[in-house]
Amino acid sequence: MSDSTACDGEIMRTFLFLGGSILGLTAPAYAQDASDADAGADEMVLASDAFEIDEDAITITVTGNPSEVEDTGQPVTVIGAEEIAQIQGPDLTRVLRRVPGVTINRTGGLGATTGVSVRGASNDQLLVLIDGVRVADTASPAGAFDFGTLTSSNLAKVELLRGANSVIWGADALAGVLVASTVERSGLGGSVEAGSRSTVASSIEGGLAGDAGFIGGSASYLTTDGFSAAANGTEPDGFRQFAVNGRARAYISRTFEPIGSLRYAEGTLDIDGFPAPSFTLGDTDEIQETSQLSGNVGAIYDGGALFMRGGYSFSDTARDNLPGPGQAATFESDGHSDRLELRGEWRPIGPLIVNFGAENLWSDYESTSYGATSSADTSIFGAYVQAGIEFGGLAGHVGVRQDEHEDFGGATSFGGDLTFEIVPNLRLRASVGEGFKAPSLYQLYSDYGNSILQPEESTSYDLGIAYGTRTSPFYASVTAFQRDSENLIAFVGCPVQTGICDNRPFGTYDNVSQARARGVEVEAGATPVNGLTLRAAYAYTEAEDRSTGTANFGNELARRPSNAATLSFDWAPLPDRVGVPVIGGDLRIVGEAFDNAANTVVLDGYTVFDLRVSMPLGTIAGERPVEIFARAENLFDEEYQTAAGYAQAPRGIFAGLRVGL
Repeated sequence: MSDSTACDGEIMRTFLFLGGSILGLTAPAYAQDASDADAGADEMVLASDAFEIDEDAITITVTGNPSEVEDTGQPVTVIGAEEIAQIQGPDLTRVLRRVPGVTINRTGGLGATTGVSVRGASNDQLLVLIDGVRVADTASPAGAFDFGTLTSSNLAKVELLRGANSVIWGADALAGVLVASTVERSGLGGSVEAGSRSTVASSIEGGLAGDAGFIGGSASYLTTDGFSAAANGTEPDGFRQFAVNGRARAYISRTFEPIGSLRYAEGTLDIDGFPAPSFTLGDTDEIQETSQLSGNVGAIYDGGALFMRGGYSFSDTARDNLPGPGQAATFESDGHSDRLELRGEWRPIGPLIVNFGAENLWSDYESTSYGATSSADTSIFGAYVQAGIEFGGLAGHVGVRQDEHEDFGGATSFGGDLTFEIVPNLRLRASVGEGFKAPSLYQLYSDYGNSILQPEESTSYDLGIAYGTRTSPFYASVTAFQRDSENLIAFVGCPVQTGICDNRPFGTYDNVSQARARGVEVEAGATPVNGLTLRAAYAYTEAEDRSTGTANFGNELARRPSNAATLSFDWAPLPDRVGVPVIGGDLRIVGEAFDNAANTVVLDGYTVFDLRVSMPLGTIAGERPVEIFARAENLFDEEYQTAAGYAQAPRGIFAGLRVGL
């Protein structure tokens, strides 16, 4: 049997099994009306729990505790489960591009290394949490999170704060904070889809809820033959990933609730490399295997005036690079972190609010390259306090944080925000925030490391006006921003072996760069007629190198386009009417950028249009909706690159079935 035949057989079996599981398992489960379980859970759940609340107007990115988006001067976008489902498919980047100020760079198709830039910042300057757990790969060179390892299949909510906020979050919140929450609901449901490039994406989710608590989780599987990651290649580069999530909570009393979560993901990615003798990007047999394990256990106390959440969390990312299937790894890495934290909110009197917290983060890594092994570990402790007021149409916060790093010493962060309702629904917003990013373990202690590195630092400013929120029938916001960054870490050559270059013949890292990013963001949405929803997100960003005395001073930062916009529509002429289709689309427009710091390699601008349709088929026992859906990604087959030499997905057609959203 050929490899392609075996692969097709595997895909068909997966499709039939998961499709049958979704329909078969849901029927008996829904005989015990899941809506009753939901109602019981809703009565008992602590409304202040950030990871339980479904409302798209609630975020934890601002204060570390649940707060309404309209009560902050900081720019936050929240995308909920319904919108994620409308967008369709497992590709999380198609969700994130609805946020103004976000651009994506990816080295190939699904699963390929994917970076998310917020307001012109580098990919590693965005703090990422999944179910409240920091998930950065501490073994990667800059300590960034690879979004190629996270799909939207099991996500119920994505929150993204744009701007520095190290007062609340400490290290790594230099340019923003992204919080992704996995599905937590009772009953059973799921989806399965198949399409171009032998792609199959499937997910199943379920849980039991009642007066005693909740236990449940979700699982997803994705396989695709893909396309050549190298734009000049011909061999397809595929991706396969299995992921599973578990969530649990116990309702001990009206004020006390133990909680826990666990996530595991395992993937295999075909990658292209730089084969001899030309050593230029091209087809290779190389593969990368990645496994991620993260989780937390803790408790929530909600006494009304005092809310606290504390516990232990961990994250582990292991990667192996192999020359080909079945061969010995040429590179292996394992990054691990452990965190103890306590966060709280105290409302001593009337409109006054005090947010507070402390945490200790331990990080370590080990890597082996062609038999040579390196390892290191470090830790950082931080504590903060933030005073706030919410009175009528006025809300504001001001806070300070102190961090102590095992290696470079202390870092102090300040921040504040203010919002004022001029007339009903119309608000002025302003904020200023400081952020810092500790040097990664690789930058400090690898063969290229520099143990005297200092943290990267930034200061963000925002001024804007907003009408309503994304949950309103009509909303609009305009925000001007600026972020100044200094002590940025860059790789430098070592022609002379003195000072920091001692024993570093191939170069090292140093705090040599500065940058400035400024621009304007526009976000808007409307429902002009019943059933029609329109959305728009646009950002103009000037991101430039401000490193004085260098050849790149004044150049645009690499892979940061000045213009990026997404226009979306969804039209449901007869909402929820069985057999009546819902039609939607997303138009992504991105201007040109440069691929390198010298601004000599141009990435052309591009326009990509996705068209989608769904059709309700009715409900099954327990009032769980069933629908079929289909979409065309990159309908006009635009050829473009977000990283020089790496292809992006051509036109693709997909269709599937969803139960129980």
